[in-house]
Amino acid sequence: MGVADVVYYTFHFQELRSIIQWKTWHNPVHERNPEKEPVSLRACFDLLDKTSRSFSAVIQELHPELLVPIALFYLILRGLDTVEDDMTIPLDKKTAVLREFYKTVEKEGWSFNGNGPDEKDRELLVQFHYVTEEYRKVKPIYREIINDITRQMGDGMADYCKRAADGKAGVDSVKDYDLYCYYVAGLVGNGLTRLFVESGLANPALNQRPHLQTSMGLFLQKTNIIRDVREDWDDKRRFWPREIWSKYVEDFDDLFRPENREAALNCSSDMVLNSLNHADECLFYLAGLKEQSAFNFAAIPQSMAIATLALVFRNPDIFQKNIKITKGSACQVMLESTQNLQKVCEVFTRFVRQIHKKNTPKDPNFLKISIACGKVEQFIESIFPSQDPKALQRAAAAATPLAKKEEDPAAAKAREEAKWDLIYMMIAVMGTMFVLSCFMIGMAWLFGARFDVAIDQLTQRFSRPDTAPAQTLVNKYDHGEL
Repeated sequence: MGVADVVYYTFHFQELRSIIQWKTWHNPVHERNPEKEPVSLRACFDLLDKTSRSFSAVIQELHPELLVPIALFYLILRGLDTVEDDMTIPLDKKTAVLREFYKTVEKEGWSFNGNGPDEKDRELLVQFHYVTEEYRKVKPIYREIINDITRQMGDGMADYCKRAADGKAGVDSVKDYDLYCYYVAGLVGNGLTRLFVESGLANPALNQRPHLQTSMGLFLQKTNIIRDVREDWDDKRRFWPREIWSKYVEDFDDLFRPENREAALNCSSDMVLNSLNHADECLFYLAGLKEQSAFNFAAIPQSMAIATLALVFRNPDIFQKNIKITKGSACQVMLESTQNLQKVCEVFTRFVRQIHKKNTPKDPNFLKISIACGKVEQFIESIFPSQDPKALQRAAAAATPLAKKEEDPAAAKAREEAKWDLIYMMIAVMGTMFVLSCFMIGMAWLFGARFDVAIDQLTQRFSRPDTAPAQTLVNKYDHGEL
């Protein structure tokens, strides 16, 4: 921890407390045992730690049935993404690798060293033979699911790369934006759902609701795209759809000019609105997960996403630098999101209200954002009512004067009996105490207690002492010469 961190947490002690609580009190549902793993599998988890420590942590707490399949699923898709992101790979070679990736992951000893030396996750593909070795040991049904998702994602990425090479870089319509997010994230939600259901960790009904699976991925991806807008712009990439930003500026680069600050904020709120529309479906999806580790795995990223969405909403910093929620806030969110659906709903409510509070009538999206926030809260209220309907009915009945006239005779009789039972009980208690007191005083008197002396001493203590005898004695022996 650096000096800046010490200063920050001195003034944000609650966040420091959340970090300590997470480190101290968080107990994994399942724990991985590296000592029982072969060398190749340990190498895979080392690669997982290097590519994403946050995802690695939640993956390693998964149920043993899905621990290895999901870890390999993540590494395979990360390898695919590493090829797609590397602008040093020639287009023909890149598209060929992307389209054939689902086949090569099953080839013994396959690896790829065609990435540029500066590519962040280059080492993953160089050591990919560890992944292929362990992948061939996975159950066939799981391999079938992972292969299918990898094939679809590889084709989608190849199409996008070709489109960019043809001079059509960026995303034009909201429909294209949704399609891109589906290929890079929605398919992941689809694959994970199939794995959860196949392993018995989720309700099979989730397979019949593909829109919920898609929303899980799109909510995460769209939030990340909003947060990373400056980083992507610096890398000459544009994922915000023209259909949205063209309503506020003439050119996408104008969003980053200080003189267009208000237009940029309005544009970002439009993007947040597009992402926020998936929030209620994410909560609906989480209700279908039956096993705690699977729930934690899915809930933590969604809670992080809504926290990030509240952070970036009408925040001008996103156009200047890459911003993230603090570590203390992240630990607090993780603590709450690893309990149950009701706690996750409380997290969503808190951050949705932050968005609503930051919303301003000057924003052309003000009304739509207010409605979207209300929609999320309404959904949460429908599954976890803030008031018990039966209690409300009873309170309303008690407040109605006619209620006494129309009250059921049996209920009125029972209430009357309960009232007199309480009165009789109080009389019995007081009477018992009186009898016991008289008995104890009588026994004390029989054994020689002098109540008259006790009363006399009490009287003297609380009455003003008589000073006349003392004054007489002083006058009697008065020595005038002194």
